[in-house]
Amino acid sequence: MDGTTIRRIGVIGAGQMGRGIAQVAAAAGLEVALCDATRELAEKGKAQIASALAKQVEKGKLTPEARQDLLDRVAPSGAIADLAHADLAVEAATENVDLKIDLFRNADAALPAGAILASNTSSISITRLAAATRRPDRVIGMHFMNPVPLMKLVEIVRGVQTSDATYEAVRDLAVRFGKTVITSKDMPGFIVNRMLIPLLNEACFALQEGLSSPEDIDAGARLGLNHPMGPLELSDLIGLDTVLAIADVLHRELGDSKYRAATVLRNLVAAGWYGKKTGRGFYVYDDKGQKTGRAV
Repeated sequence: MDGTTIRRIGVIGAGQMGRGIAQVAAAAGLEVALCDATRELAEKGKAQIASALAKQVEKGKLTPEARQDLLDRVAPSGAIADLAHADLAVEAATENVDLKIDLFRNADAALPAGAILASNTSSISITRLAAATRRPDRVIGMHFMNPVPLMKLVEIVRGVQTSDATYEAVRDLAVRFGKTVITSKDMPGFIVNRMLIPLLNEACFALQEGLSSPEDIDAGARLGLNHPMGPLELSDLIGLDTVLAIADVLHRELGDSKYRAATVLRNLVAAGWYGKKTGRGFYVYDDKGQKTGRAV
C-alpha cells in the first residue's frame, strides 16, 4: 500500500485533534469514519467540523457545495469495529499510554491485515504502541499540529519496527493533505515537543516564582521573541492536561530533572482547569473561547 492507494481512513477520537484530522482528510477526498466512545460524541465532532466550515463559507473561502461534499465524506461512528474497511486508522485520543494501547489492540483486531495504524501522540513511544499489535511494521506516529486545518506541519515518527513502505505511504498521505513533513526517531517528545514543552514549563516556573504576570510573560514571548502566542496562552490552547502529560513523559523517560513539571501547572490540572476547553486555565475564557481575564 502507498499513499495514493489510501482512500478510506478511520480517525479514533472526535475531539479537537481528531475532528481536525478528519476534516483535512475529507478535504483531500478521502472517506472518513470519525469514531469515538459513543455515536453521540462522534456526531458532536462532525457538527463542530460543520460549524468551522460554515465560517469559511461566510468568508467566501469555501462554496456551500464544497462544504457539503466534504461533510458527506465524514461518517460518525461509536464503534472501532466500524473501521473494518479502512486502509489506515489514526488514533487521536487523550495522551494516556494505557488508553492508547487499548485502542491500538482494538483497532488492530478491527482493521484489515494490510492496513496501517498511526498515532497522533505528542510524546508516547510508537515502538511501545506497535508492540501491542500483530502488525508492528505497519505502526507509525503521525503527529499533527493544533489546529490541524491551519498548521502545515506533520511530524512522522518511526518506531523501531516501522517498515520503509509504511513510512513512505504515510509521508505521501501527509503531502496529499497539504502538509510539510518532518521525520523523527522514536524518542520522548519527538522533535517539536522536545523543544516546546521545556519552554512552556519554564514560563510556568517564571509565573510560579513571581517573576512577572501572565500577561507580561506572554507579551515578552510575542514581542521579544516574535512568537505568535505567548507560552501561557499557548499552553491554554493546547490543554494544560496535555502539556503536563508530555512533561511527565519527558521527565520520566529521559530522567533529567530539567523536565520536571512546575507545581502551578500540576495544580491547575488537579483543579480541572485545562485551559480553553474548560473555560479556565492561566486565563478565563467565555463560551466562544475568547479570553476575558486572568485566572491565576
